Amino acid sequence: MDDPLDDFTLGSFAYRGVSHDVYRSGEGPAVIVIAEIPGITPDVATFARRVRDLGCTVLMPVLFGDPGREVSGGYVAKSFGKACVSKEFAAFATRRTAPVSEWLRALARHAHSAFGGPGVGVVGMCFTGGFALGMMADESVIAPVLSQPSLPLPVSKKARRSVQLSDADLAAAKDRVADGICVLGLRFTGDRAVPAERFETLRRELGDGFVGVEIDSSEGNPWGIPKGAHSVLTNHFVDEPGHPTRDALDQVLELFRTRLLEPAG
Repeated sequence: MDDPLDDFTLGSFAYRGVSHDVYRSGEGPAVIVIAEIPGITPDVATFARRVRDLGCTVLMPVLFGDPGREVSGGYVAKSFGKACVSKEFAAFATRRTAPVSEWLRALARHAHSAFGGPGVGVVGMCFTGGFALGMMADESVIAPVLSQPSLPLPVSKKARRSVQLSDADLAAAKDRVADGICVLGLRFTGDRAVPAERFETLRRELGDGFVGVEIDSSEGNPWGIPKGAHSVLTNHFVDEPGHPTRDALDQVLELFRTRLLEPAG
């Protein structure tokens, strides 16, 4: 069987006793792609290659799942269950930054030192969507993207509004935005895992520094996007010019181009 990640190099990164495998490919300033549930699927790898082809080094840490494995219902359920009970992700916490963010910040600092450029880009997806926001406490992160940020799980009104950051880390993110960092967020309007209230909080807290892309997935929408659509850049991405998911991808790539590549040009 062909290896769907054979164009990536497998290594690892350790910080304060915590180690995770990391897949790497490309050259240039770094972008950390943090996979969604269930893990680094072929669709996640395809997205990473698009970022690589801009002229970036792509890093994909393995936080859960079996790298390269195709999506299936059973695989999603198994990964979701493990992630929910993991202390690293704090899936139900509302005013607490996920502990894994500390390791991810260290990875970003390492990537900036190793691969250069003005800073590091980050894409979080689904379970990891909000981690990009938590990583902004480190100044190496200058291009954060929150794709369908699903934590904390929206099991209460408070959780629906929460962006899963401690007060100190939220203040740090606001300071970074005040210094000119733009935060890009993506969601489908019918996605129950990423309630509209969460984006309202981001707009209120970050002001014009937050650009929220909300793609119509209501019944009868002109693109035929299913109401249950969730993964903007992967599972529900449609690679057709003018399609709203293609437009969202183009915005992500443009953010990385302008923040990471053009300053060096």
